[in-house]
Amino acid sequence: MRKSIRVGLIGTGFMGKAHALAYQAAGNVFDDISRPVLHAVADIDGSRAEQFKNQFGFAKALTDWQALVADPEIDVISITTPTLFHKEMALAAIAAGKHVHCEKPLAISAADALEMTLAAEKAGVRSASGFNYIKNPLLKYARDMIASGELGEITDFNGIHAEGFMADPATPWSWRCDPAGGQGAIADVGSHIIAIARYLLGPVNTVFAKLDTPIRTRPVSPGASEHRQVGVDDIARMLVSFERGCSGTLQANWLATGRNMQLAFQVSGSKGTLAFDQERMNELQYFKAGEDPRSNGFRLIESGPQHAPYGAFCVAGGHHLGFNDLKTIEMAEFIRAIDQNRPASPDFREAWEVQRLIDSAVMSDRDKSWITL
Repeated sequence: MRKSIRVGLIGTGFMGKAHALAYQAAGNVFDDISRPVLHAVADIDGSRAEQFKNQFGFAKALTDWQALVADPEIDVISITTPTLFHKEMALAAIAAGKHVHCEKPLAISAADALEMTLAAEKAGVRSASGFNYIKNPLLKYARDMIASGELGEITDFNGIHAEGFMADPATPWSWRCDPAGGQGAIADVGSHIIAIARYLLGPVNTVFAKLDTPIRTRPVSPGASEHRQVGVDDIARMLVSFERGCSGTLQANWLATGRNMQLAFQVSGSKGTLAFDQERMNELQYFKAGEDPRSNGFRLIESGPQHAPYGAFCVAGGHHLGFNDLKTIEMAEFIRAIDQNRPASPDFREAWEVQRLIDSAVMSDRDKSWITL
């Protein structure tokens, strides 16, 4: 019989739901991992926690996250709260000897992220952070193509994560607008394109950034005349150079009217170019230099069973994976790392590296200078 691994979940919002679904699916889709068991869920709203427990089949519903962390029956803690609470919760879980999955951004600062990283490493527990988009089988294929030299010498990377969920000035002020909880768009959505850039091309060593806040105040509640100052960025633009020798651009924007999920990149090399957009997440565009100019152009690589682990979900190409499938792959890989007693990827250390670049970009904007990481 397969072993089981018991999960405690903190938070019942959109991402809490994604985690619950992913743990359930991971145990069914992948038979080489310990089967996740939804043991307890915690939310400050007791009725919300009870509803979530019944919806997903948790054994317990709690209003006290500390009681959840202290539960000796729990092996893994998933943290899906706003960033401000990540550090305290993660450190408590690590001290209790639990493996910890914490959503991105890992912390409000690189210093806090490093403290969490070192605590997990010292305790010998496995850690993971929620950069689920790099779990797309096509991104793994793209990284393999780059690493094998199919694109030749890499010359340029252009990446963007643009959404429009904050584009309306009437959208009320929320925790996302509060600098006490960390940076704005550069951390919330920008961390994803930073993680992808590092995943594909490796470390960034210098950055020059410009951060803007076009919507400087927002109503304190829906329809309110009273406004509150926005203390974070709405748009971030970064020039970066990579340790491998090439340079590029990264952009984060949550005011992008009409965009739901433009998490996109183009990476160019001496022998070819790859282009990807999360809004068409099952398609990778590939241009190969040197072919007949009469028919030369980008060709479509469509995801299918040949791009592992797509085949674990469907035996036929063109049927397409979705957001929750990527989250399922993420959780399966985290559990597999626990089973095999090896670091997960991305773990807290990688999330700290992402946060280091975010903090450096903020410093660059403040000082109007290039920053070396």
